[in-house]
Amino acid sequence: MPGETDLAALLAGMRPALQPGLFVFCTLPADSPIPAGTDPVMIFREAEGRTLILREEEARGAGLQGTFPCRMVTLEIHSALEAVGFMAAIATRLAAAGMGVNPVSAFFHDHLFVPADRAGEAVAILEAMAKPAATEPPPG
Repeated sequence: MPGETDLAALLAGMRPALQPGLFVFCTLPADSPIPAGTDPVMIFREAEGRTLILREEEARGAGLQGTFPCRMVTLEIHSALEAVGFMAAIATRLAAAGMGVNPVSAFFHDHLFVPADRAGEAVAILEAMAKPAATEPPPG
């Protein structure tokens, strides 16, 4: 099942959904096991170690030092992994508002980790981006 590649369709069809809970980014040495009792939403290996994104209470319970308290916004449109410009458009708009974002693209959806205290603002910006894209006439 292929995802959407058309930028206008992606922007018009994205439905930002704020996920419950507070997330943090943690790091572990490459050879350390994932702590019991945690269920990271993302694990990524780098030369310096592994990055985990997990719920703040799980990190705290496992004794992990978390950074960047954030909320997860899921863009509920099946975006193709090869789609061009979708994340760039979103990151540019959030940057214009002075907001950092850590995007994660998974097979079906893109997920944005935004500062916890600005999550509502991020969702409003994304919803505003989708409205004009949805009402633009088709090219031609």
